[in-house]
Amino acid sequence: MFEYNKDLSGLTSFHIPAKAKLFAEYSSLKELVKISRSPEFSDNEVLHIGGGSNLLFVSDFDGLVLHSAIKGISRYDKDSETAFVIAGAGEKWADLVDWCVGEGLAGMENLAGIPGEVGASPVQNIGAYGVEAKDIIHNVECFDTATGEVRVLTNKDCEFAYRDSRFKHEWKGRYYVLRVSFRLRPSAVAENLEYGPLRELESRLGHTPTIAETATEVIRIRNSKLPDPAEIGSVGSFFKNPIVNRYFYEQEMLKANPGIPCYNAGDDSVKVPAGWLIEHSGLKGAKIGGAYVYPKQCLVIANDGHASSRDVTELADKIISTVNRKMGVILHPEVNYIDTDISVTVLGSGTSKGVPEVGCGCDICRSPFKKDKRTRASVLVKTHGMNILIDPSPDFRSQALANDISDIDAVLITHSHYDHVGGFDDLRPFCGMHEMPVYLKADVNSDLHHRLDYCFREHPYPGVPTFDMHEVGDRPFFINGLKVTPISVLHGKLPILGYRIGDFAYITDAKTIPEEEIEKLKGLKVLILNALRPKHHFAHLSFDEAIDLIGRICPEETYLTHFNHEAGFHHELEYRFGPHIHPAYDGMTIKVS
Repeated sequence: MFEYNKDLSGLTSFHIPAKAKLFAEYSSLKELVKISRSPEFSDNEVLHIGGGSNLLFVSDFDGLVLHSAIKGISRYDKDSETAFVIAGAGEKWADLVDWCVGEGLAGMENLAGIPGEVGASPVQNIGAYGVEAKDIIHNVECFDTATGEVRVLTNKDCEFAYRDSRFKHEWKGRYYVLRVSFRLRPSAVAENLEYGPLRELESRLGHTPTIAETATEVIRIRNSKLPDPAEIGSVGSFFKNPIVNRYFYEQEMLKANPGIPCYNAGDDSVKVPAGWLIEHSGLKGAKIGGAYVYPKQCLVIANDGHASSRDVTELADKIISTVNRKMGVILHPEVNYIDTDISVTVLGSGTSKGVPEVGCGCDICRSPFKKDKRTRASVLVKTHGMNILIDPSPDFRSQALANDISDIDAVLITHSHYDHVGGFDDLRPFCGMHEMPVYLKADVNSDLHHRLDYCFREHPYPGVPTFDMHEVGDRPFFINGLKVTPISVLHGKLPILGYRIGDFAYITDAKTIPEEEIEKLKGLKVLILNALRPKHHFAHLSFDEAIDLIGRICPEETYLTHFNHEAGFHHELEYRFGPHIHPAYDGMTIKVS
């Protein structure tokens, strides 16, 4: 049932070598249930893949990769206006479109030629040439890994958005798509012809195109712009077309680059073609190693046959930074980075007063050494192609400049004390295009709405930072498919949060941690934990208390943070705690792999 050290290069359209520790394929619900009850499933991180047309394995996957081989396509006519088509998740999407066109069912023809499998269509909300999967999906039959039961989710349940759905967020890892039901029209006449080249097709033919003619034209257009994954490795569109605030587009982007095109995206927003931005940033044909910008469509990163995952990620980073510098907009990958490695940058390692303390003349505060200069506590976590900030401290602006931070995908907040949220307004540069996702407790959200009321008004002043607040409790949640586990700790008597991401956890301002929360921290490779000073404090861990807590958690490595000037010189701390406990310092980068 299980394969070991499975080569995944043939299961992804990038064709870049990567291995999975375990691999299993199932062709029925019965087989999936059997797999879900196995120790291989329960004891490993599990990744469910489809056709691999939207995945980049940055490294080998140290877990179980599952793949659906559930097949079958059937048709049920409701009336003369409506027919339902039900397809197994393992069917190739292009084959399903061809089948529907052959059956004389309209609605799917604009999505012809898209690589991948049916199971990915509701997850990614795939789309092309004016049509998205959400426009035709009726419901989605899923296996619920939490209950072991089958559940049918409606189109509304899925909360589809541009290249997005709940399957990529809170449902990530919980629901596996078994079958998808589509609502189509029994008709040979195409209707969705607003996309430019399709309007030209109608003029060229002299009549309204049939669904077969439309599908043929869509495939012709795709083939003229996009590489065939069977011949040239790629994931098709590597970046999403950015959707930006209309005011930002008109007052910032357009004034700097008058030729930037856009399309109405509703709600005072516009969509800007990423391929145009990349090409006009001078990146057409740009290459790093075996990865290159596909000349016929700059939205594509292609593999010349020798590309490594590092080549692709470095080229993607170059594209993002160059477009941001020249066009004033940040591109976000559409591809999913599968990366269990984590890089953590310690932006600040000091307590609420920082080190040196203002007005203090002690030896520590007067130290000339860089590692004794500590700004307020904060970290930047990089993984799965995302940058996640934990706590925008009052020193965030200087921290961002010192560490060359050009993009943040989401913010996690531990609590509302000023030394952990005082840099909220400095997030302005990252909010121009869209609202910044922020994850925090309900009481912290309420507090910030009061303190930063100008950010949350119905008609905010142009240019103020805007946020998309997500209240979290004690259950894991997902950021673009990345699982984050909140850890409830006590800061004196105040309940606050720490966070676990993969084999890394960040806890600051803790005094005590309940036993059930300590269990959530078992098996860590790296822990960052606060340790204020040698002597007791009513709300923070002292050195001895931190060491005792580390002994209960048993991480492989621990880095202490949130020091005040009483902690001592950094070079003395390096020898104080033992071989696997280290003092953190500002600008430190920690690799978790």
